[in-house]
Amino acid sequence: MRQVHVCPPNPQWGQDFTTEATQVALALGDRVVQVHHIGSTAIPNIYAKPVIDLLVEVNDINQVDSCNAAMVSLGYEVMGEFGLTGRRYFRKDNAEGHRTHHVHTFQTGSPAIVRHLAFRDFMIAHPDCAQQYSDLKRALAAEYPKDIDGYMDGKDSFVKAMEQRALQWRGLA
Repeated sequence: MRQVHVCPPNPQWGQDFTTEATQVALALGDRVVQVHHIGSTAIPNIYAKPVIDLLVEVNDINQVDSCNAAMVSLGYEVMGEFGLTGRRYFRKDNAEGHRTHHVHTFQTGSPAIVRHLAFRDFMIAHPDCAQQYSDLKRALAAEYPKDIDGYMDGKDSFVKAMEQRALQWRGLA
């Protein structure tokens, strides 16, 4: 059972992303179009689980499978699509068994890329919404300290509403 722990904003998260993005891009090679920092650690001034989320955009999602050994050598667990058709998902824990990174890999043109980036950019551009998200995450972490599913379910309607607003803001919905 994973503990649900959210931390105050940490300026190190941006550097952690840059460092890991470089390693992941090397592991995936010329398949990579771009690596994006997503998730709460990409949004300034909000509380977040201290897990760096990377969204890797690739030319051909099927070619990513040939890089599984390279990702394992970086400490990642290969999860395949893990419930999302068209995604390749990897996760990494530190030596103590705490999750440190998620890599979500999608082929260029995937609606998931648009959705993730719109949400991130909307939250950055609307600090009041980002603060509401931060407050919700803190409250849910306190309510569900040992129940990641309860925590995730508690965020779901807020995240979906903000995603819709973000897509409208981007002129995509």
